[in-house]
Amino acid sequence: MSKRAAWTAEAFSGNRPRAAGDLSVESHGIAPIPPGQRYGSPARLFTVWFAPQVTMTGVFTGTLAIALGLGFWLGLLAMTIGTVIGSVAVAYLCTWGPRTGTAQLPNSRMAFGSAVVLPAALQWLSSIAWDGLVGLFGGQALALLLDIPFWLAVLIVLGCQGVIGFFGYEVIHRVQAVLTVLLFVMFVTLAVKLVAGQPIVTAPTAHGADLAGAFVLEVTIALSLAISWASYGADFSRYLPVSASPWRVFGFSFAGIVSAYLFVQGIGIAGAEVLSDQTAEGVWSVMGGGVLGVLALLAIAAAAIGSSAMNDYSGSLALQTVGVRVRRPASALVVTALAFILIMWLNASDTATRFTDVLLLVDYWVPGFVAIVVIDWAARIRGRRSLDPAREHTDRRDALAAVVAFVLAYLAAIPFMNTTLVRGPVAVAWHGADVAYFVIFVVAAVLYGGWRILGPTRRRRLSPCAADEMRG
Repeated sequence: MSKRAAWTAEAFSGNRPRAAGDLSVESHGIAPIPPGQRYGSPARLFTVWFAPQVTMTGVFTGTLAIALGLGFWLGLLAMTIGTVIGSVAVAYLCTWGPRTGTAQLPNSRMAFGSAVVLPAALQWLSSIAWDGLVGLFGGQALALLLDIPFWLAVLIVLGCQGVIGFFGYEVIHRVQAVLTVLLFVMFVTLAVKLVAGQPIVTAPTAHGADLAGAFVLEVTIALSLAISWASYGADFSRYLPVSASPWRVFGFSFAGIVSAYLFVQGIGIAGAEVLSDQTAEGVWSVMGGGVLGVLALLAIAAAAIGSSAMNDYSGSLALQTVGVRVRRPASALVVTALAFILIMWLNASDTATRFTDVLLLVDYWVPGFVAIVVIDWAARIRGRRSLDPAREHTDRRDALAAVVAFVLAYLAAIPFMNTTLVRGPVAVAWHGADVAYFVIFVVAAVLYGGWRILGPTRRRRLSPCAADEMRG
């Protein structure tokens, strides 16, 4: 092995947790987990996906339904539609972890080849953005609780999440299991306080075409929140054994994401009047201050730390996928540090508008990515229980087709986008309805799927490992 290859192998592999409860530092990166060193049950995927969604980010997204004029029931319906659609994609990608032992972006090399650096770079930037969206509320809560400057509170939140991301996979699973219980209790208490203190079922304030446009926009906002985890999917299931049932992996992941999002988004819709502008102050007010107020603010900060630790972890794997030969724990800390700048910008002024813009813009690329990797996966996994991505062949023409479809799908969706930075003519004509996520998915699926069906690769010979398995 050359020195360069040895250096790469050393950077991308390393110490791995051996069983549930092994809380040693995971220095292992994007190298596949050997089948004999897997462990765990699909049931633990419920908590690892539930806790990260029970944050004030989800609550704040719920308040946007009222701000858009949907009222309680239409807002909840829009949130449900978007959340379910996005969660299906994430849960399906989670099933790849046990079948490959590899994280989501390295798995995607099968479709994109060496051009995987494009979605990997976008994923790395998205991880930083999500650190900002979630850490914003954790910093606000801690600043109010400790009566310290916001910037200092943010540093404390980022420091804590950086430590969790540094330790890695098993610590993240354990932290999310504990937070699932604590956050559920706290947010149930918040919901009870809201119900007791004010009317929660409000009527729509928008009408006609404006109401329809607002409904579609809210569906897209909820979809963007859920599907943003798609490029992380297999990261938190890659240690599960090959024998893990794909249906159980899908079911526990889907249930965790959907139940958590609808729980907190419903709270946001119900309490929009007191939670929309200053979320931490709103929660403190609803809880009546005192011990409950203190516990609520601590829970908000803890939720931000737990959720963002997952961003740091997946961001570290994305950075390695780009080709940066740096140890996974160190790259997790890089993501954490860069998030500080974004959080300060989000908090500077007009938080609601900036929050919505970042929420939509940061993940417009994800549906196209999902369409391409799913089509490629469906062609490869047919008739096989598992596969080794390192042994899979990626034709250069297929990789080029994936990139072209990915870029063209994004460009095709620009007229349908609705943010303050990009207001497409179609979105304007449709009274603010943003269907860009759906357009990107459909265009990417048609272009790349058409290529795989009709292009010259239809005559491609099977990879050696696939041919051997089919003979067997």
